[in-house]
This record gives sequence, C-alpha cells and structure tokens, in this order.
Amino acid sequence: MAIERHAMPEREPEVRARDFAEVNLGFTQVLAAAEAERCLQCRNPLCIEGCPVRVNIPRFIDLVAEGDLAGAAGSLLSDNALPCVTGRVCPQESQCEGRCLRGKKGQPVAIGALERYVADWAARNRDLLPHTTHAPSGKRVAIVGSGPSGLTAAGELVRSGHQVTIFEAFHAPGGVLIYGIPEFRLPKDIVQAEVDRLRAEGVEIEVNAIVGKTWTLAELRERYEALYLAVGAGLPVFMDV
Repeated sequence: MAIERHAMPEREPEVRARDFAEVNLGFTQVLAAAEAERCLQCRNPLCIEGCPVRVNIPRFIDLVAEGDLAGAAGSLLSDNALPCVTGRVCPQESQCEGRCLRGKKGQPVAIGALERYVADWAARNRDLLPHTTHAPSGKRVAIVGSGPSGLTAAGELVRSGHQVTIFEAFHAPGGVLIYGIPEFRLPKDIVQAEVDRLRAEGVEIEVNAIVGKTWTLAELRERYEALYLAVGAGLPVFMDV
C-alpha cells in the first residue's frame, strides 16, 4: 500500500497554451508496469461493479503487470468497444476508480490511464493481436446515430455475427465525440481510429443519411431484423420527452 500512484505525463503548460493538441501524453511502458503492480487483485473486485460496461479490470491490469500487452489488449477489447475513447474521457474517478479498494487509504489505481495505455498500444500494434472471426448469424441490424452509444452497440453486435449498418445524419461519424469534446481532451484522430477499427471488423457506416428523409423508420424496419435508435441525449430533451 506504500507505493504511490504514478502521475500521467503531460505537456508543459507554456507549450500546450499555444495550441489545442492533447494535454496528456499517456503512460510509458515503465510507468504502466509500475502502476499495474499497485493493483491488489481483489477477490471481490468492486472496480468492475463501478464500470458501466463491466470491463474485467483486474484481468487486463494483471496482464500489463506481466508484460503481456497483447493479452491485455485482447482482454480489454473483448469487454469495451471504444477503449481509446473511454480511457480518456470516462469519469473514472466516480466509477471504477471510485470503487477501488486502494482508494480507501490512499490513491486508487490509475485504471483510466492504464486503459488508455493498453488501448493506444493495441491501436499501434493491430498486427500483433489475434484475428477472430465470428460465425454469421444471418441477421441484420440498423443503428441510427454514430455517437458513443451507436458505435458501442455496433461493436458488440458485429462480434456476435450480426450484419450492422450505422446511419449517420452528419458527414462524419462520431457524434458528440467529434463535436462535443475539445481536441485537447479527445483528439479527433483517436475517434477516427476507433471508427476505422469497427469498420475493419465489418461495421458499415452510411453518412449523410437522415432518418425521416433519406430513409424512413418504416423502410428500415422492412430491411432489418432490429433497429436501434442512438440519437443522443439532446434530441429527447429538445422534444421534451
């Protein structure tokens, strides 16, 4: 318990004040391994309960500590469709890290920083990750909206063997990840890389497709076995529903 939490390196204030590039630099391999060693590998991991998508946090952190980054990446990606994004913008302090046992008498394990490190490593080393194929289910699913909800649903569904098509009204996918989060917090090329990975897994994305004009809901229901509306939190608020 005496090992202090390792801080993520950042760009110097006088440098980052002159542009909108990302502030945080991410863990180095040495820092990631040292921080992973702080995990207590609890028998009852409350951090998993604090994670909205139930990532097996102790498992991927243990693999980081062992130096098995390919294994850690495989574990993380099997649980989370957008780890490069969530490792940067998820409110870990009130979710997984907020439930970390080490936080009871000190600083919690830097779960978000470790997630980001593993996800970024995976993005740079796709050729080292095992390529898994899924038996086609023969079912087609349409998703309206390519924000975090739509992209996550697409990632889960395509791994179950379903044929997935996302319909996005704007010219680029990403939703609030693109237009709602500043570049210094979540670079747009990071979002694009996650989108490209989902496309490589078989997700189709049709942009400039306004459901209600380009396609109607009735037409989509005829073409697909299931339809998921991922239009974001803003639209229901605007409609007062």
